[in-house]
Amino acid sequence: MKQARIVAGLDVHKDSVYLCIMRYDEAIIFEKTYGTLTTELRQMRDDMLAHGVSECAMESTAVYWMPVWNELCDHMQLRLANPMFIKQLPGRKSDTKDAQWIAECQLKNLIRKSFVPEPIVQDMRKLNRRIFDLNEDLTYNKNKLDAAMQRCGFRLSNYVSSTGGKSYQAVARAIADGVTDAEILLRKVHGRTINKHGKATILGAVTGNFSATDIQVIKQYLAMMDLLNGQIEECQKSLTDLCEEHFPSQFKRLQTIPGVKERAATAIIAETGADMSAFEKSSNLVGWCGLKPRNDISNRKMKSRKITHGNKYLRQILIEIAWCASRTRNCFFSNFSYVQVTQKHKSKMKIQVAIARKVLVAVWHMLSKGEDFIDIYLKRLEMRARIEAEIQQMESSMGI
Repeated sequence: MKQARIVAGLDVHKDSVYLCIMRYDEAIIFEKTYGTLTTELRQMRDDMLAHGVSECAMESTAVYWMPVWNELCDHMQLRLANPMFIKQLPGRKSDTKDAQWIAECQLKNLIRKSFVPEPIVQDMRKLNRRIFDLNEDLTYNKNKLDAAMQRCGFRLSNYVSSTGGKSYQAVARAIADGVTDAEILLRKVHGRTINKHGKATILGAVTGNFSATDIQVIKQYLAMMDLLNGQIEECQKSLTDLCEEHFPSQFKRLQTIPGVKERAATAIIAETGADMSAFEKSSNLVGWCGLKPRNDISNRKMKSRKITHGNKYLRQILIEIAWCASRTRNCFFSNFSYVQVTQKHKSKMKIQVAIARKVLVAVWHMLSKGEDFIDIYLKRLEMRARIEAEIQQMESSMGI
């Protein structure tokens, strides 16, 4: 005889967890509020097992659901729900009722589960997202460094493409070492920059009034940037080592896509887990990432075609891949970008989003079927060259 289902619903908060255990006939058999300390979570787990709970559902509330998940994942079937899909009616909402509602939805199989990767992929995600945070801090410190230099009358950032470039960094480090002579600083600027704007202009740009305090502040900003760069390299090395150990074939295969190198390949694996069984079709992966245009039509009027929300870390790396791929010569993505932007006069930014979506679709097929990237544009060029060679051979044999 099949065992009757007993399910649990959890309403998770920062300081408390509301538990509701419901039987197969929708009768509530246990309710209690727990704290979020590890010992209290383990007591909740023991109470759930004592009542015969075999399934449990909870909302993905910030990061607070993760410790709860880790304590329960080895003992019962878990389902993580998007709060958007199980909203309560306004005016009929409380923490206790939320737990009851989640349990009832789980009992009636109304909850669409969210994707929760295996532990090794979760560790890779921590490293990948740490790199994103470090890059944000690095950008912040670059801007603060330039602001400190601008206060001293230093204007080189007006004439270089980036404050992270070699010329700017070389001059900044020379100033941090106490060198403020404009003629000496000018020698550290790249020749192309000098030729483009003129020697007199660049000489005026690197001339400033630096006090001992200014030099100390600049030195501290550079030290902070060196620290952040070192941590980024450390995280990337650990992430690459995990990919080569657990996903060697997928890591190598992804780098056959134009615009995808080590950093991008590790980021894709860290966010998707390289297991496409969680996504039935490529469109499911695209929607989960947030690169699919929304359907927002009312009374036959199109209200919006903007892309949806999704995994912002994967989407950001895919947009960066799209920019690289659109600049790679003789590949499908660069040809697509040229045709859409130059010939059809479409928005370049929108085309980058379209390329990112195409890259993600290719990733799904490659990881699902275990195949390397096949560039259709190159295949067409090869086929055209082969046909032209055959025609020339036929003409020469016929004496034409």
